[in-house]
Amino acid sequence: MDFKALMEEARTCRRFVEEKPLSMADLEWLVECARLAPSARNAQSLRFALVGHGPACQKLFALTRWAAALKDWGGPHEGERPTGFIVILAPADAGQLVFYDVGIAAQSMQLAAASRGWGCCMIYSFDHKAVPELLRVPADMKAALVLGLGLAREKRVVAPLPADGSVQYWRDAQGVHHVPKRPLEDLIAGRY
Repeated sequence: MDFKALMEEARTCRRFVEEKPLSMADLEWLVECARLAPSARNAQSLRFALVGHGPACQKLFALTRWAAALKDWGGPHEGERPTGFIVILAPADAGQLVFYDVGIAAQSMQLAAASRGWGCCMIYSFDHKAVPELLRVPADMKAALVLGLGLAREKRVVAPLPADGSVQYWRDAQGVHHVPKRPLEDLIAGRY
């Protein structure tokens, strides 16, 4: 697949095919992809908590919040919830550079997931006290980001920015998730 097409495919996914769960081997493969990604100073200080389909997955799901821009939607309903999670852990005393690593690792896993038809939702809106307790995260680490994963159920498309300039995503009557993106010319600050 062309890389630009992969980027378009890798939109945030919030509805999954719950009856076809990802395996622990699938989650490990995603972390293997993140392991190969660049790391500031090559420190490789991130760790990953893998949560497969089952009771722990259901408990972790209850500690997450979904799609604040979709005011009339409370998150994935039963049957469309993630079938696995990867929680990216960072050293509690890490400096600012580690958050670049978190972003790089998360994006690497989201692209890897999209390459296999899986959906990924990067979630920062989670209970930052209860998630580490649930996963018994060591005291010297903190949960930096949660990735909800599964076989994608929803169609997501890139849309042109509307005339009013709103960047809010929306769903149409058929349930297609539209993500408006600014045009390339609006992003280029200069050519030298």
